[in-house]
Amino acid sequence: MRIVVLGYIVRGPIGGLAWHHLQYVLGLAQLGHDVRFFEDSDDYPSCYDPSRHVVDTDPTYGLRFAGDTFGRAGLENKWAYHDAHTSQWMGPAANRAEEFSRSADVVLNISGMNPIRDWAADIPVRVFIDTDPVFVQVRNITDDRARKRAATHNSFFTFAENVGNGSARIPSDGFDWKPTRQPVVLDAWNVEPPPASAPYTTVMQWQSYPPLEYDGKWYGMKAASFERYADLPSMTNVRLEIALGGSDAPREALQSKGWRIENPLEVADTSEDFQKYLRASRGEVTVAKHGYVESNSGWFSERSANYLASGRPVIAQDTGYTEWLPTGDGLFSFSDPAEVIEAIDAVERDYSHHSTHARRIAEEYFDSRQVLIRMLDEAAG
Repeated sequence: MRIVVLGYIVRGPIGGLAWHHLQYVLGLAQLGHDVRFFEDSDDYPSCYDPSRHVVDTDPTYGLRFAGDTFGRAGLENKWAYHDAHTSQWMGPAANRAEEFSRSADVVLNISGMNPIRDWAADIPVRVFIDTDPVFVQVRNITDDRARKRAATHNSFFTFAENVGNGSARIPSDGFDWKPTRQPVVLDAWNVEPPPASAPYTTVMQWQSYPPLEYDGKWYGMKAASFERYADLPSMTNVRLEIALGGSDAPREALQSKGWRIENPLEVADTSEDFQKYLRASRGEVTVAKHGYVESNSGWFSERSANYLASGRPVIAQDTGYTEWLPTGDGLFSFSDPAEVIEAIDAVERDYSHHSTHARRIAEEYFDSRQVLIRMLDEAAG
């Protein structure tokens, strides 16, 4: 098929975030589809430039980042950027971008981050992929602009996997959400032993945006989840590290409790740097957004899926994902600090075993071939 992937790489030029979007394009290309990555500036200043620490309308940094990222993936001619502020297309696929879109069979709008412009409005299958469950649905209920944008799609998928079994506690916004998950292009992630002194790590944003409240329920960010786990370094002998983003993150307070804090713009600057950071880690210890836990969404991090694919055991706060993912070998869930320590101890007793099983979970549950074929089949049906 001819497929357009709408994503967020030019405006969000950060290593880990790039892999989230890139694997859709790379996975579809490996399946034999004729695929292009297009990104729209939207109608407000949304281009993040980490070199200047600003968000404005200038895509210069992001265009250079996208060129490097797609080039390393062998997709150097498969992307373009639509700048609505100047009414022009940029990038290698710019000249035929609208022509390609008007003849496409499917458009995948990852995270709903792009408006459906007139050049994509008549694509027969227009898929909204919700990667931020409960927050997206609450906005669709309470924000008319968000609802109208969602309504330009005709097929809806969500990382809230528990919508499939009915256990997710997510308010209904009237759209027919089906479960999906992050596709991982397995041959992009090598498995090799970690350095002897490697810490357990994660990459996280302290406050992504303000919490939401709806129908008497409050849905918070990772900051709200993290408080009860702040003392973990004092409970274990392993090193715990966070590549922590957010201007309001309490870095000094966390360091005083034993956490090692890194700058994600340095350790995971490019897509290649992000992979190196995971390979330099012993495993991942991570909390989830409070809202994902509160709603029993079944959400599982695309970043954690990449740790698994790299053969790195993952210890992740339970969002309800234990209803569809196996735990105890390579992947451990937790709901309190004691369970984190138990999981670390289990991994340390037989690291090789859990590393092997981490990769097996990625192969069985996140293989891009399986994830993308299933989603395309359901969307077309």
